[in-house]
Amino acid sequence: MKLVFLVGSNPYRKRKYENFQSQQKREERCDDNSPPSAMKKLFFCFQRELDQRHDKYERLVKLSRDITIESKRTIFLLHRISSTPDTSDILAESVTKLDTVRQKIKMIAQELVGEDMHQYHRAFSPGLQEYVEAVTFQYYIQTRSLMRLDEINKQLVFPHEENEKFEEASDDNEEKGKEEQQSLSLQVTPIDYLLGIADLTGELMRMCINSVGNGDISTPFELSQFLQQIYDGFSYIGNTGPYEVSKKLYTLKQSLGKVEGACYTLKVRGSEIPKHMLADVFSSKAIIIDQDEGIS
Repeated sequence: MKLVFLVGSNPYRKRKYENFQSQQKREERCDDNSPPSAMKKLFFCFQRELDQRHDKYERLVKLSRDITIESKRTIFLLHRISSTPDTSDILAESVTKLDTVRQKIKMIAQELVGEDMHQYHRAFSPGLQEYVEAVTFQYYIQTRSLMRLDEINKQLVFPHEENEKFEEASDDNEEKGKEEQQSLSLQVTPIDYLLGIADLTGELMRMCINSVGNGDISTPFELSQFLQQIYDGFSYIGNTGPYEVSKKLYTLKQSLGKVEGACYTLKVRGSEIPKHMLADVFSSKAIIIDQDEGIS
């Protein structure tokens, strides 16, 4: 028995032919040199606006990455204070590094002129958190206290570079000159401040271990009291705050436990262990705790 298929009755060839026709019609419409309609013009405007927003977002992400790198370098520099008798040179260098970081933050403020900061907040939030960690660490080393949020934001107010030009404006343009003389600023949000302080506790724990290794017995007890106050403050927030804050509360508790364990060892077995071996004992304990937490 022979089966005969007619070409015209093949559904696959028919669909292929129809698709070819529709594609040919689309190409003809694209080749049409007729002026764009109002709807096309509107969507072209949307396209340009979205492209500009995406480009600005990427620039902010790169600036945030630079701020994070420079802030980490500042923190590593400040950790050398525990092993250096003269701390003035290290503090002076840290001030220079933080000034460089603020220039990067100023570039973010320039990008956000006329924009809603919260639309781009996720792009530069990690950099601000790292900056808060670095500047509060430096502030604690100098004053043995916690830097407030308003003090951080005061340092992030930048005057315009063209102030002198505006001062020479005529009286007719005085109001316009005042508007343009308004300084740039980028305010750290309370959430970024809290997350930066939570990260600061880890650096204070490392400072405790380093100070013990250099024979400084009083610093761990000062850090223990300071970390207990920070932990009490975070405990008041609890689960009512953002998810990131409650998540870092566990890490803060671990850092406090390590410092309290170091103080306990100093108080109970400090006379038994030589001073040059205390840092090795505490470091080995910290490594064991980190491995138990799943941190390599």
